[in-house]
Amino acid sequence: MVDRVVPVSSTQTAEMSKLLENIYRAVNIALANELKMLCLRMGLDIFEVINASKTKPFGFQAFYPGPGLGGHCIPIDPFYLTWKAREYDFPTRFIELAGEINNSMPYFVVNRVIEVLNRDGKSIQGAEILVLGIAYKKDVDDYRESPGVKILHLLKRSGAQVKYHDPYIPECKGMRRYPGFAMESTPLSAKNLQQADLVLLVTDHTVFDYAWIASQARLIVETRNAFKGLPGRHIFQA
Repeated sequence: MVDRVVPVSSTQTAEMSKLLENIYRAVNIALANELKMLCLRMGLDIFEVINASKTKPFGFQAFYPGPGLGGHCIPIDPFYLTWKAREYDFPTRFIELAGEINNSMPYFVVNRVIEVLNRDGKSIQGAEILVLGIAYKKDVDDYRESPGVKILHLLKRSGAQVKYHDPYIPECKGMRRYPGFAMESTPLSAKNLQQADLVLLVTDHTVFDYAWIASQARLIVETRNAFKGLPGRHIFQA
């Protein structure tokens, strides 16, 4: 149901308005992702930084880092404009730079997994990794362009033994980028958590019991901020 219709002068204006909204999010998410990587290197908590910044009553809107972008709008639609802009001999540098940063995040996450395993004296080769959540955002059953699927692919390519659990996605297959990819969600049980060398939280679904997961897992790497405040030195950010 639509509560309000906003008329504009043309369909082109309407489409550009839609693209501006998508690009605005893509660019600001890229900024949050870049600062997250810097803050990790500096020993700072990017989520604490963002929460402090958003106490300013004007001029700041909080965007949060993550494992990359998924869905259809933000990771894809801005590049329609990039393609169109070439007809006008115009470089869309903000869009392309944001795309580079956001598209690099699954690689960054996998490198952090390798780093955390190394700290624990383990190799990625043959490591058992349980990925929690592959939907492109929390509490949905959509994995189109999901960074979670790319992370699964990269972990497998690195030699890891990978399983995933997502209560909204019992089966993952039929993707255009990974046509031969097919996996089924494994149960989220104490046995599966304890057997995994590392648990990787990609999508922070509300139904996950984070305190219980933290009590069962040996090592945890999270791309969100779901485990904040829970005890244990075995929880790492990515």
